Amino acid sequence: MASPIGVFDSGIGGLTVFRSIVEQLPGYDYIYLGDNGRSPYGNRSFKTIHQYTWECVQWMFKQGCPLVILACNTASAKALRTIQQQDLPKSHPDKRVLGVIRPTAEVIGNYTTSKQIGVLGTTGTVQSGSYLLEIEHFAPALKVYQQACPLWVPLIESGEHDKPGADYYVQLYLDQLMQQSPDIDTVLLACTHYPLLYNKIKAHLPGHIKVVSQGDIVAASLVDYLQRHAGIEQVLTKTGNRKFYTTMDDVMNFDHNASVFLGNEIKSEFVDVREC
Repeated sequence: MASPIGVFDSGIGGLTVFRSIVEQLPGYDYIYLGDNGRSPYGNRSFKTIHQYTWECVQWMFKQGCPLVILACNTASAKALRTIQQQDLPKSHPDKRVLGVIRPTAEVIGNYTTSKQIGVLGTTGTVQSGSYLLEIEHFAPALKVYQQACPLWVPLIESGEHDKPGADYYVQLYLDQLMQQSPDIDTVLLACTHYPLLYNKIKAHLPGHIKVVSQGDIVAASLVDYLQRHAGIEQVLTKTGNRKFYTTMDDVMNFDHNASVFLGNEIKSEFVDVREC
């Protein structure tokens, strides 16, 4: 039986992380699951996000994944801790679930000179305070300013992110962020959808400000993790197989949008994770 790496997201944004992981670890088997049928997660409660995320993680376990990456900032912020500390010890002590916030917090301080960074994320990620806590742990000298961008994900998932109309909403949230401190010199895209707005974000910020996406950071962290955890690495199968699943019954719509994120066409399958 195959033992792929599982990559989970509430929708399609996690494909930006998936792409970076596959680029750095191309030989492994992968399963990607997007919970598009119940997205977006950004404005949902901790309880609901944990329920949805845990259902999807358990489904991936049943597909043979010994390791699942939550390539979703909202799920990482609102569900990961409970999954790691309560759910896994009870029912799946041999499995591992990792997120995207900790790897990013570990290195974000390397990008800034002013020691002031901005974090752009969904309402759920911002309200959770997870980045504030994690960055405080790894880089207590940094000042962190957060800005929720609730309309960016809908813009991206509706295919409007590259249209002129998106510029207004990009400028709106960037202005709100920069009003908090003019000394911010690094902006973290703390949502895996946001790299699709990268060019517009750069265009609306002063040229000296660095804009940091998470994909390569998370991928590099996973490479390091597998080097340090031989027990997990050795059970992962390596045939280069990649499968895509969605909880959206309109798989053609998912496939079309996914191709925008990945840069190549895919064919996915519909699954109902609640049947687990």
